[in-house]
Amino acid sequence: MLFFYLISLPLTMGMVILTLKYFSSPDVPNYVLFTVGYTWFCSFSIIILVPADIWTTIFGNYSGGISFFWSLTYWSTFLLTWVVVPTIQGYEDAGDYTVVERLKNSLHENLVYYLCVGSIGLVGLILFIIFSKNWHVSGDILGFAMACSNTFGLVTGAFLLGFGLSEIPKGIWKNVDWTFRHKVLSHKVAKMAVKLDDAHQEFSSAIVVAQVTSNQITNHDPLRPYMNIIDNMLYQMLKEDPSFKPQGGRFGENDMDYNTDKKSMAMLRRRLRIAREEYCRYRSEYSSFVLEALELEDTVRNYERRNITGWKFVSSIKPERTGKLGPSFDMMEFIWRCVVRKQLEKLLAIILGCISAAILLAEATILPAGVDLSLFSILINSVGKQEMLVQVAAFVPLLYMCICTYFSLFKIGMLMFYSLTPRQTSSVSLLMICSMVARYAPPISYNFLNLIRIPDNGKTIFEKRMGNIDDAVPFFGKGFNKIYPLIMVIYTLLHVTNFFDRVIDYFGNWRIFKFQDQDDDADEFDSSGLIILQKERAWLERGHRVGEHIIPLARNFSSMNVDIEPGSNNTQMTSAVIGTMSQQFKPLNEEVQHVTSRETIIKNHSSTREHQKKQASNTTSTLEESTSFKSVIRPTSEKLSLKWESMMSGLVNFKSILEVKNYLPLRQTEENTLSSIASSSESLDDIFQRLKRPTLDLRDYGADNDRMF
Repeated sequence: MLFFYLISLPLTMGMVILTLKYFSSPDVPNYVLFTVGYTWFCSFSIIILVPADIWTTIFGNYSGGISFFWSLTYWSTFLLTWVVVPTIQGYEDAGDYTVVERLKNSLHENLVYYLCVGSIGLVGLILFIIFSKNWHVSGDILGFAMACSNTFGLVTGAFLLGFGLSEIPKGIWKNVDWTFRHKVLSHKVAKMAVKLDDAHQEFSSAIVVAQVTSNQITNHDPLRPYMNIIDNMLYQMLKEDPSFKPQGGRFGENDMDYNTDKKSMAMLRRRLRIAREEYCRYRSEYSSFVLEALELEDTVRNYERRNITGWKFVSSIKPERTGKLGPSFDMMEFIWRCVVRKQLEKLLAIILGCISAAILLAEATILPAGVDLSLFSILINSVGKQEMLVQVAAFVPLLYMCICTYFSLFKIGMLMFYSLTPRQTSSVSLLMICSMVARYAPPISYNFLNLIRIPDNGKTIFEKRMGNIDDAVPFFGKGFNKIYPLIMVIYTLLHVTNFFDRVIDYFGNWRIFKFQDQDDDADEFDSSGLIILQKERAWLERGHRVGEHIIPLARNFSSMNVDIEPGSNNTQMTSAVIGTMSQQFKPLNEEVQHVTSRETIIKNHSSTREHQKKQASNTTSTLEESTSFKSVIRPTSEKLSLKWESMMSGLVNFKSILEVKNYLPLRQTEENTLSSIASSSESLDDIFQRLKRPTLDLRDYGADNDRMF
């Protein structure tokens, strides 16, 4: 037990603290950090308690400390998962102004959730009374309740585990290939640039709505104190990020109705907070993808020129090392990035693949009573009475099973429910993630204990307290505890052979049920992603930050996706497009920075709303950059006429290149040629929307991925 108390618990605490600091946003309050940290600590304590429990059960050294820690960690995670965390999560998500109102809003939203959980518990208690003969025994009822609470985690966790056992080794092995990873990153950069642009527009709209609403509320209005809180909140946001420049945006039908009552003001405050969180999150993810792609390009370039550079790593985005040890560090970085790292990742993929196969073999052989083919069980029983070896042999595979389960859980959850971004994860996302971690920690541990054959059919303290899942689901029979792992094994084997993807591809209409995977983005390069990467590299060389000028570029290139291969004719075409369009976007960026100040946007929106009130037939209005351009550029139309003419000629040249290279269908050539001739009064957004319209009319689920426009 000395290993557990002196090593495992301090390591767990340190891991929790470092993880929180790495993922949490600076705006997360301390009580949320404490709640999430304590929940994670209890969840990980369950994982490290299992090896200690196995050792005490094998050698009969039962300790009261293990029993105490089991009770503390299990019931702490239970209460946190089902009561405390949902309440704090609703409190953090509310936009109300007082503590009491936010708590009332949280309890109201969680009322349906609590009623559903209580109904399920009542049904389970009735089933236990019907099927059990000794239902009056309090210990059996408590064990049954614990088994019921973990049945959902056991069943769903088995499928999450199977997905992770397959995807983690396969993903590491595929990403070792530099070309594969570069293709994936080109798609990720292009998609994230569009998401960043959408988040930028939403944040800009929220800022304008807040400022216009503030102008409409007088100093004697009862809602003025609440508006002052929003104004201070907006001031702090813009002060923390002075580089943010509002531009674009979209007005909805009810955007000017936030000054009606206190509840609507709370909705405006919540909208502003969520818009800012999404913008910061997408900006962080975009920056990480761009930097990874640029470093990968440098790695490939240095490996190809290793004989010229003398096996020294030369970075195009980082300053050159100086001093006597500079060349030595450059050589060490080259060896690590170009040689050692790739081989270590291959070795790691092989090792994890072997562990996955061993886990599947152990899961598949649970049902036979007299056969023990679990490598982990054989290893634990063969190390003798050495406490440290027993706990290490049990901890390593259990930790890998947890990683696989949480990998699948986070991947699915990040598509729909929450986000996990380094240093930009909000309070709501942290609380939801910690709830999921706590919910699946006991079922994973229980599943692992089923893989270990303890001599004389001994049961650990955890198994005794957890109860028997066969009693929780009696209508499945007494063998359900050994049958559901076989279902997971079959599912994993089908997933490894890409059975589900083949079925979905065979029935083309079922593609909407398919999650987007990085393999779908690895067939070809994304031309818009490569253009963005080239522009980001040029901006970095000029001393700018990543993502500083991406908004106008992503907004106009979001639909220009051409799948290309390095060395093909498409590359020459793309290079020509990059050169032509980069000249056009340079003056555009200068004008955007000049005309998108907060004062200009507020004036434009105010005049727009006054004009809308006179027209009762128009219920909605869209505010885009064209409004700002038209209102500000009008006095300087003579100066900008040459720029507009050059931009229009660039667009015509771009379309001509596509037509010469046969990238446009013949039936679209005439329409696009006519649509490219526009008057100088049109905005750039209008031009690109008209160019994109034929694509939207012809696109469907069965369209080829390499079709352009």
